[in-house]
Amino acid sequence: MAEQKAVELYTDGACSGNPGPGGWAAILRYRGREKVLSGGEAHTTNNRMELTAVLRGLSALNESCAVALYSDSRYVLDSIQKGWVYSWQRNGWRKSDKKPALNADLWQQLLEQLARHRVTYHWIEGHAGHPENERCDRLAVEESKKFQK
Repeated sequence: MAEQKAVELYTDGACSGNPGPGGWAAILRYRGREKVLSGGEAHTTNNRMELTAVLRGLSALNESCAVALYSDSRYVLDSIQKGWVYSWQRNGWRKSDKKPALNADLWQQLLEQLARHRVTYHWIEGHAGHPENERCDRLAVEESKKFQK
């Protein structure tokens, strides 16, 4: 079996108001090459933009990869690493309090991507000078501004 390509994925989401206009950004790196992705929505939440950034980054990979994911989103990372999203899925996208899990549409798509790749998770503090995180934040904010009236 061939060794998986080692890819770095940096992501961030932004929202002006919550809900409000939002943006997301992802930076993929492989062997010194870089691919930058970004986008936004007119009416969304910060958590949806954080999820979308990870989803779009992983979806852009054409084959199964070993992905080092860097995110400042505790919502995304804790939901995966602590197994909450898998419980929500088992329970028909309901949380332990029986209320619907938020963003189930995005979580379903993200779980498909996570199954394709071998992902390691790295939390980075937002707005703390991490170059890629700061860059993703700027890109996400720029995208959100495209939807502001």
